[in-house]
Amino acid sequence: MADNYLEKRMEDYLAQQPTKRRTATLRSLLVRNRSYRGYDTSFAVRQDQLHRIIEVATLCPSARNQQVLRFRPVMDDEARAMLKHIRLGGALPELHLPFADTEPNAFIVICSTVEESKYVDVDLGIVAQSMLLQAVEIGLGGICIGAFDHEPISELLKLPYEPLLVLAIGKPAEHIELKPCNEGDTLTYYRENGVHYVPKINVNDLIIK
Repeated sequence: MADNYLEKRMEDYLAQQPTKRRTATLRSLLVRNRSYRGYDTSFAVRQDQLHRIIEVATLCPSARNQQVLRFRPVMDDEARAMLKHIRLGGALPELHLPFADTEPNAFIVICSTVEESKYVDVDLGIVAQSMLLQAVEIGLGGICIGAFDHEPISELLKLPYEPLLVLAIGKPAEHIELKPCNEGDTLTYYRENGVHYVPKINVNDLIIK
């Protein structure tokens, strides 16, 4: 009886201890942060998740600290209406991505309060990458979409500013692998046996000697 009592006390004690979580490194987040074109449609992205992703923008550097980017979360009926105005997988037009029943069900449209310039584009790149890394950290994934119909999306969402970029956000449902290559090799991504391969130039060829 004493043994059972002590065992129960130990179980209660252990249950109250904080769970040790493995800290995600920048490298691990970058490896997982791929351009996903297929998603688990049974998983509905929540508003608080989009808000957490957008909140990253408040921590990012900004050229001249102008902070001109604005963000429109898109979900539910609006997200479904947006699907016909975006294009994914430009290098694989024969696949007509995304496949049926793998479409993203949430987006973040990034706009600028001023005319687009090299400074705005620098901010845009930094913020978009940071937001996608945040999505990965909370168990989601996404893709930057530059191929979209600007006017229809602006009208659909009643945007006060010109949209610059669309981020699709969701629960990834495809396998992507990086494939090391040399400078001069083809860099076009491709698919084989259900795996999406993305060529990446090796570090030695990236370094200017």
